[in-house]
Amino acid sequence: MTTLGDSFTFCRRVTRRRARNFYYSFVLLGRAEHDALCALYAFMRHCDDLSDDSDDPAQARIAIAAWRRDLEAALGGHPPGHPVWPALSCVVERYRIPHAYLMEMIDGVASDLEAREFVSFEQLYRYCYQVASVAGLSLIHVLGFESGRALELAEKCGVAFQLTNILRDVSEDAARGRVYFPTEDLARFGLGPAAILEGAAGGDFQGLMRFEAARAAALYGESMELVGLVRPNNRAALWALIEIYRRLLRKMERCGFAVRGRRISLTTWEKAAVLASALLRRR
Repeated sequence: MTTLGDSFTFCRRVTRRRARNFYYSFVLLGRAEHDALCALYAFMRHCDDLSDDSDDPAQARIAIAAWRRDLEAALGGHPPGHPVWPALSCVVERYRIPHAYLMEMIDGVASDLEAREFVSFEQLYRYCYQVASVAGLSLIHVLGFESGRALELAEKCGVAFQLTNILRDVSEDAARGRVYFPTEDLARFGLGPAAILEGAAGGDFQGLMRFEAARAAALYGESMELVGLVRPNNRAALWALIEIYRRLLRKMERCGFAVRGRRISLTTWEKAAVLASALLRRR
């Protein structure tokens, strides 16, 4: 059986290796908060991998169902064998994270296995809530908050993060047969799902990207108020996390959303600059 210490070590290792953006902001936290967010990230990373890394949707559905049962067992005080469970169970109990957030995350990644389309932004918003907002809501339970306004803003911040990911990962998602842009938005710019899946010419792809980026930018603007609503010693880390994603969005805008066939990301130096700015804000 995995000890609690070994479980946190495992989660730190996963986060350091896989969290290209999140980990940079985590280093600004105290040890307890840092380890807690690593446990949450390791759980959510595995959820994503169950959906993304399988070429057989039927097998992926079986694996996700088993992961859900393991989560229920872990939260019930009987952690199964995976090394993430002792740390996650500890964090959920210590910070009183609602179990529903973790279940919503599993529901969201499971939905990626089904062939479907988003007709409206409201439908896409619901998906973003499941796969990203619940992460933000869990995060602020760790960072500490008192105002109910923080919950509303954490939800919007999570949607902004996921919209940024959708814009960045157009090619990767298309390779998996996934189109996340609402059909009403595609139609607005003379596009259809096939134009995204096949990269076909025609329509105003750049206009679509600018339109969705404006939505994300507006949500980031609203979300910055959240920084002042968490515990003072954790504000720099939250500011850095939001700012890294905002700068990623701006970088895509500056390159004209040339995201097909390439993955746009911030360099190590660009992320380090964000951390330096965050440290200056903390003084």
